[in-house]
Amino acid sequence: MDFEVTGELQTIKPIITGTKKDGSGEWQKVEFVLSTTDEYNNIYAFEVFGDKVNNFVKYNKEGNSVSVKFNVRCNEWQGKHFTTLQAWHVQNLDKDQQGQAPVPELIDNDIIDPLPF
Repeated sequence: MDFEVTGELQTIKPIITGTKKDGSGEWQKVEFVLSTTDEYNNIYAFEVFGDKVNNFVKYNKEGNSVSVKFNVRCNEWQGKHFTTLQAWHVQNLDKDQQGQAPVPELIDNDIIDPLPF
């Protein structure tokens, strides 16, 4: 099931990098926070993984209005559960309204799990 939310980019955190579990190379991710005008559930923290990170950072900045399509992912580790929102499509609404070319899609075909579980 896909989810979608529209709002303003409040924070784009620095890019995080690491080594894949199997040691076959590096992974990278960026986290960002989106706020909406909804009364409830109005703050969302997302992750973007892999080669999509560079496109996200290149085409988005804090304060932009965006539409985010995402998946919910949950992992269990030592009896604890961790849930993340993984963005796979971010559309910059500010650029679309100005008649400029739309921002390329961020489609995550190879989700890389940096957690130790």
